[in-house]
Amino acid sequence: MAEPFKDGLGADAVDRIGASLARTVPDFPVQAFTASALDGIFELELKDRVRHLVAVLHEFLPRDFAETAIILTRLKDNWIAGDPEDRLRGFAAWPVIDYIGEHGLSHPVEALAALRELTSFFSAEFAIRRFIIEHPDTTFHHLHEWTDDPDEHVRRLVSEGSRPRLPWGQQLPAIIEDPSVTLDLLEKLKDDRSEYVRRSVANHLNDISKDHPDTVVDICRRWHKDAGPERLWIIRHATRTLVKAGHPSVFGLLGFTDKPRLELESLSLSRQVIRLGESVEFSLCLKSLGNVPQKVVVDYAVHHVKANGKTSPKVFKLRTLEIAPGATMEIVKRHAIRPITTRRYYPGEHAIEVLVNGKSYGVETFTLSID
Repeated sequence: MAEPFKDGLGADAVDRIGASLARTVPDFPVQAFTASALDGIFELELKDRVRHLVAVLHEFLPRDFAETAIILTRLKDNWIAGDPEDRLRGFAAWPVIDYIGEHGLSHPVEALAALRELTSFFSAEFAIRRFIIEHPDTTFHHLHEWTDDPDEHVRRLVSEGSRPRLPWGQQLPAIIEDPSVTLDLLEKLKDDRSEYVRRSVANHLNDISKDHPDTVVDICRRWHKDAGPERLWIIRHATRTLVKAGHPSVFGLLGFTDKPRLELESLSLSRQVIRLGESVEFSLCLKSLGNVPQKVVVDYAVHHVKANGKTSPKVFKLRTLEIAPGATMEIVKRHAIRPITTRRYYPGEHAIEVLVNGKSYGVETFTLSID
């Protein structure tokens, strides 16, 4: 079993932070720093460990952030990266970078320069968000400059740090409301030579699609002209939420049949009562009513019962099909109804719904028993 993320900020990380600072700051009190950093840390979860170490760093770094910014910028050349086999080794830089977001807000120019230097150790996508909120003009000036940076980590920070709905990160309400401020950045990065950066561009657009679907469709339609395989991948990945939501404009853009002529001939469940921990198996048969081949996305939604007795759908990928004129296509799928940490199940009547290009084609119900 993989170690929990919080283990990335344990004794080894604290030793590396202290030793790296000792390489950078003459007479840095490594032993005192280490003792303070380890005090109580093992009782804390991941983000509380980050906050704890930020507070400890504040005890041992100069109160004048302009002076501290020089130290942190020099830290890049003295950083102890750790064991390359350790998948969590980058976490050690997280509190150092978040320190800048916490204590550098009154010195945005120096702080942003330090974030640029350190982002390659652990992405500064969380820390930079406070500067976007507090100092938007200064921060976006830097972000535009960084789109041409030779370091792919810096270029990715441009897109990832300004994502409106970054997972684990502080949301950016102004950009959620009006994403136009980031669109020029994405335009500059859409053909970036780094897949790492291009994936961030796609995720950023997918964020925007949750609030401004037509904006994203328009952008992707424009990008589709003369697009190579890398940019086509961005378009597909950026529109994944729109596909699952059945947004009508997205399917033609992705090469699927705009208005498919299909009929759901049958939809059946193997069992009508499912116990928690078992699986529900369903089969369906689609028939083409068209006179040309049709390319479609077939998904299914499980309508889960909530605590209030109402149901809420969760969409799952099923199949991408090209179906010939008059042909039929049979699909069988087994869906596990088992306990997971992100969902609480409630007994009652659930449903399986078949979706073709986001449009409902049929529903069958089953009863979930928790006993």
